[in-house]
Amino acid sequence: MAVYGEKESKKEAPKKESKKEAPKKEAPKKSMGKMSEKQKADLKKHMERMHSDGMGKAEMKSHRMKLMVRVRKGMTIQQAHDDVSK
Repeated sequence: MAVYGEKESKKEAPKKESKKEAPKKEAPKKSMGKMSEKQKADLKKHMERMHSDGMGKAEMKSHRMKLMVRVRKGMTIQQAHDDVSK
């Protein structure tokens, strides 16, 4: 029975030896490098063609961003465009 003013001693659970597991290695991610000058020029040319075909401003921005991500991963502008348009 607890009496005011007295502290009950708490029994601590015995500590188990923690086995430190080696951290799981994640699969290496493809590095996304910067675009080369040729890729930038090709993208600009492609976007001018999309603008002349009547693509809206918001749609063009979205399309450009999608293409840039794929080009940085190693695709060509045409491969990226085909991938986006699927």
